[in-house]
Amino acid sequence: MNRFKTSKYKNSTPKIPKKDGWIASVRGGSFSSQGKHITSSCSLVAFNTDQAGGGMVGLTSVNPASDGKWTVTQISCHADLVTDLDFSPFDDYLLATCSADETVKLWRVCDPAQDQCSDAEVTLSPADGRLELVLFHPAASELLAVASVRGLQVWDVTRDTALTVLEQHEDQLQGLSWKEDGSLLASSCKDKKLRLFDPRAQTSAVQCVQGHQANRDSRILWVKDDNLLTTGFNQMRQQEVRLWDSRKLSSSLSSLSLATSNATLMPLFDPDSGLLTVSGNGESVIDCFEVNSSEPFLSQVSHCLTDLSTRGTALVPKLALDVSCCEVLRLLQLTDNFIVPISYQVPRKAGQDFHADLYPDTVGHTPAMTAEDWWKGENKQVERVSLHPSKRPKPAALSAQETKPKDLPRGKSKEEASTSSSPLSTPSSSAAPSRSPSSTSGLSSGFLPSPSPSQSSRAIQNMLGPSSKFRHIQGAVLHRDTHITNLRGLHLTTPGECDGFCANGQRVAVPLAIAGGQIAVFELSQPGKLPDTALPTIQNSVNVADFCWDPFDTHKLVVAGDDAKIRVWQIPKGGLTETLTEPECVLRGHTEKIYSIKFQPHASGLLASSSYDLTVRLWNLGTGEEVKRLSGHQDQIFGIAWSPDGKLLATVCKDGKVRLYDPRKSTLPIQEGPGPEGHRGARVVWVCDGKYLLVSGFDSRSERQLYLFSAESLASGSVASVPADVSPSTLIPFYDPDTSVLILTGKVFIVTYRYIQRCGLCFLPKTECDVRDVEVARAIRLGKSTIEPVAFRVPRVKKEFFQDDVFPETAVWWEASLTAAAWLSGSNGQHRKISLQPKDMMPVSEAPKEVPVRKYLPSSVYLEEKTDEQKKEELLSAMVAKLGNREDPLPQASCEGVDEDEWDD
Repeated sequence: MNRFKTSKYKNSTPKIPKKDGWIASVRGGSFSSQGKHITSSCSLVAFNTDQAGGGMVGLTSVNPASDGKWTVTQISCHADLVTDLDFSPFDDYLLATCSADETVKLWRVCDPAQDQCSDAEVTLSPADGRLELVLFHPAASELLAVASVRGLQVWDVTRDTALTVLEQHEDQLQGLSWKEDGSLLASSCKDKKLRLFDPRAQTSAVQCVQGHQANRDSRILWVKDDNLLTTGFNQMRQQEVRLWDSRKLSSSLSSLSLATSNATLMPLFDPDSGLLTVSGNGESVIDCFEVNSSEPFLSQVSHCLTDLSTRGTALVPKLALDVSCCEVLRLLQLTDNFIVPISYQVPRKAGQDFHADLYPDTVGHTPAMTAEDWWKGENKQVERVSLHPSKRPKPAALSAQETKPKDLPRGKSKEEASTSSSPLSTPSSSAAPSRSPSSTSGLSSGFLPSPSPSQSSRAIQNMLGPSSKFRHIQGAVLHRDTHITNLRGLHLTTPGECDGFCANGQRVAVPLAIAGGQIAVFELSQPGKLPDTALPTIQNSVNVADFCWDPFDTHKLVVAGDDAKIRVWQIPKGGLTETLTEPECVLRGHTEKIYSIKFQPHASGLLASSSYDLTVRLWNLGTGEEVKRLSGHQDQIFGIAWSPDGKLLATVCKDGKVRLYDPRKSTLPIQEGPGPEGHRGARVVWVCDGKYLLVSGFDSRSERQLYLFSAESLASGSVASVPADVSPSTLIPFYDPDTSVLILTGKVFIVTYRYIQRCGLCFLPKTECDVRDVEVARAIRLGKSTIEPVAFRVPRVKKEFFQDDVFPETAVWWEASLTAAAWLSGSNGQHRKISLQPKDMMPVSEAPKEVPVRKYLPSSVYLEEKTDEQKKEELLSAMVAKLGNREDPLPQASCEGVDEDEWDD
């Protein structure tokens, strides 16, 4: 193009879709590296994530599924940060990654809804320190350029050693690019120099010239007609774009200064249209230019302001574009939580003819030569294909089972890398159903336990699917007559591992801010205002670390103290009438402060405790002895949880691990996997009939996060994760196995569907629920000076019937099914189940069906055809009725006159 010729792309317009057209639940990597943070093939998109220290790669599809949603999965790739990633130009499902762990790996990936392969197809070890860049050759198959901090190597992936090791750079290598025919390799460096390599001719650079004047981050790309394009900074610290002729690099053809900013410019170039996009890392501006072979070398096409800051950008290959709407470019913007597809379209009459002038033939998927041919000196161009819908090649959808590398050697330098095929299911309102895999209504689930659901992410309030019978669940505080008020001197700074208070169906225990670790116990059957005078308490003698009621004895309270001892207290019938100073028994064994305590759900008198001494110990309250000691933790134990059948014990730890124990078989964990990355705290609970573990914790940015793990494969990482919000308190999960509803509370906030209040919650047995009012859960809320019952109800119309669809038979978990000694000897128990149906109520499933009653007249009454005479008669009647009867006397006729003599003076 010259200055007198109009470009057909000059009016290309970027179109940003609405938020429901974004790819959600994406945790864009915030780590620093020289490589790309996102890359795309015609079928898949791969991107860096913050999970597992940056060692995991996110994967999703280019186009949404038939329901308009994207599935996002994650692959555990490296033991350290993934610094760069690149798809093969000849295979949509072959992904190369390099890492700070000094390895390059090739992955045979598949569609995100399918299970990903757990092992890399090939692992290369360049032995040159931390690797920064990896780049497939544009014309030869199985050929890679790999860059370390200063070194540069070219690899044939079918060999054990590099084809060539090029000359070391003098400083940090920052940018790398192959020429379109693959004959030359260009690099940019922190030493402010541009280098041009011919890897087959010599190991040293064939050209080396001064580039940008500032030694800050730079990038380099080959563009059209032997030209190079670089981005960097000038002496004024302005972002700068320069165009160079590779045949004479002594000076640039053109330069363009942009804004004054610290953000590294990330360029992307489309050789077919000549369009260049430039965006700054951490900025929300994307500029588009047209690159020309003559003046003006760079002409601006558009200036796009996005809603979110950019972490990385990638261009979707031309073969994946929608030519029917004149889409000439599609850019994927990676942000902290989304991938935003931005479509650049030329304004024309779309959907009619194929606009051949906009779409020249583009490079196809067939390599022009092999790595061996290239190394012997051949130079060939990849065969071009048409973008006409009837002529373009159609890529076949591949799966992990169907695809095998054509010539890639298997088993060479493999590492055992686990894969987390984790579709990030829809983020939840904090009261969210979590169905078991066998449930027929799985779409209502917030976390789909299946490893490959086809749900994409939405905002946290939209987790309750439209088919869930619990989507309108509401929490409401009961009448004031049921409250306990005038509560004074509460201890509000209990450890993070403690729920803050505990309750059973009869009474509630609350720690007080009084010396000696005192605990007040209130009877729920005696609501009202508390006296201003001192109350009888339990004097624990030391500060309370955690405490809980025995599930099988509503009078027994177990308290863990700062002195590493566990005290068992027996509350008299009718409640406390005097201060208790002597516990029933004291359990000694831990050497440091105790974190938390949990009763075994089936065996009476069996208690688990975790401590700062990094052990979990099991106690038999009947004998007062320690019966098991579990080890294997490397840091603070945030939470412990027994499985529903009481066989296993799960823990979540500050060392970033989730562990599973079988205490009767081993004192060491039987499974271990990556847990939350944050170190503020975490909780764990079993869900879905004990098949999955749900962990609430924090991510690396200290944002609250929910993770779902398969109890059968913790090493694979989470199968789903959901961002919650930003708050310093750990979310405390409550899971109702009868309804599969998950309610998340905090000691500062509770956030449930349509219900937000400052408080802490403790849930009561199902028998406390008023089923006549469709109450599916009953909790006790601790306020600043009150104790209040909270009812969670499902709105229903026919409340005169028992809602058996939301009230299945419930387990009688408040009755022990075996003794501690029996459990320790290998026996297992099971709770009996009871129906919550009152005798005088009929199930709604058996209710007689009402005969529908017509509420309105049939349309035939209104649509009945009338004659003209009928219409005139109706009109006249209406007019007469409005005017009234003309024969009626006038109002003044009824007025009385005055006498004649009254007119006289």
